[in-house]
Amino acid sequence: MIRRILIVGGANGIGLSIAKVLCKNPDCEKVYILDKLPLAEKYREDKIDSDVFDLTSEDYSVFDKYHDINALMITAGFGHLELFKDVTDGYITSSFNVNSIAPIRIVHKYMDRLCGQEDFYCGIMVSIAGFMSSPFFAVYGATKAALKIFVESVNVELVKAGTSNRILNVSPGSIKGTSFNNGSTDLSQTSQLANEIIENLVKKNDLFIPQYEEIYRMVLNRYADDFRAEGLHSYEYKEKSGRLK
Repeated sequence: MIRRILIVGGANGIGLSIAKVLCKNPDCEKVYILDKLPLAEKYREDKIDSDVFDLTSEDYSVFDKYHDINALMITAGFGHLELFKDVTDGYITSSFNVNSIAPIRIVHKYMDRLCGQEDFYCGIMVSIAGFMSSPFFAVYGATKAALKIFVESVNVELVKAGTSNRILNVSPGSIKGTSFNNGSTDLSQTSQLANEIIENLVKKNDLFIPQYEEIYRMVLNRYADDFRAEGLHSYEYKEKSGRLK
């Protein structure tokens, strides 16, 4: 069971929703939130201990103080729809620093726990964009593809280490009710997904794609059959979605 969890990126969106759901569980004693933004006063409660940290920092010693946790959930990440020719060099660098390098560095801090025989629950918000080409999301998709392969590779190492612990890859499509892509947090829209993520985390599953049977099985099959055609379909879908600024 999850007793003490660190949620990196938990001040808003799905990370905050996971925090609030866990706070209602009597078995959960403490929820640590680490985010570049302070936790809003209206979301504070006794079980939550929040702190501010910028994932682009070189110094990750802040994680040393979270030694009492038995669960880690990384939900921090960002991206916005834009043609690659229009993105800035700074956007490319910061995207990889936050979306790819930061989660890898954080997991490395807890590898001894993951490799051990005691239960340690770990999950990372990746993205369905990490499984296929995603025009208008070229940089974001690349950062998530790197994370996907990292998670799969380390999970093999965990199997060979003889532990039951795994890293859960949570790879949704677009999520309503989060601050991603300049949206706003609405916990009423994310609580069901938060519960599903927690359920998969506790089961030590290694992959959870929300709406897989309803949507993404077909999408991934189309991509496997003809990645060029599916890429064009994705481009046209985003053009018509109303999400482009």
